[in-house]
Amino acid sequence: MIAWTKVRHLDDALLLFGPDCRRALVDTWLYLNSGPGQPALNMAWDEALLEEIARIGFPVLRTYSWAQPAATFGYFQKYDDVARFTAVRPLLRRPTGGGLVPHENDWTYSVVIPPGHPWYRTRAADSYQRLHRWLQTAFGLCGVATELVLERDPAGPGECFVGAEPDDLLWHGRKIAGAAQRRNRRGLLIQGSVQPPPAGITRAVWEKALLESLNRVEVKALVPDTDLEACVQRLASERYSRAEYHRKK
Repeated sequence: MIAWTKVRHLDDALLLFGPDCRRALVDTWLYLNSGPGQPALNMAWDEALLEEIARIGFPVLRTYSWAQPAATFGYFQKYDDVARFTAVRPLLRRPTGGGLVPHENDWTYSVVIPPGHPWYRTRAADSYQRLHRWLQTAFGLCGVATELVLERDPAGPGECFVGAEPDDLLWHGRKIAGAAQRRNRRGLLIQGSVQPPPAGITRAVWEKALLESLNRVEVKALVPDTDLEACVQRLASERYSRAEYHRKK
């Protein structure tokens, strides 16, 4: 059974309501800070959370970093097409769509939504906008002014952080946040990256701001159970550690 522990309190005003009313007014999310991970494990964690999210029962925000430089590319891209644009290895296929993303010092995160949650039912474009408005609010709490892209700026072939799409996040006119999604019967997975991180704030400060800018949400810490950890290890071993999986298309 998945366990969690409380990591922050609700707004004091909510204490004016009875417990039944509070449950109706407040959403519950789980948070997992995985820290630095090997590239194969990073991808395995995100897909494992998607596989297990219906059982977990609450939306999950996971933040993580990279134990070594790597690059990821969209599930539907061809390895040979992408490999021409980067010398970074390992080069891994993500479980989500999107384009080529280098990883080293970026701030990486995933959002995983169970099928019973209202966010799961939103259109892909609305989901993308909702995500980046959330990030925009978090940056605002850090004193960093950002803006959403209004019109498409054509990118390089298959490269995520070259050019910009509507509702990408800009800082000083440059795209700093992009994300990719995958929705199936098990849930919705969003994988996102912030790069380059704005000067003057730390990753820890930004991660705290992400949690604080969740509206009407009680956040608890996700404590992975043995089933979730076994799923991570299986996906890392059978899929993300195998070169043939990343080259399959």
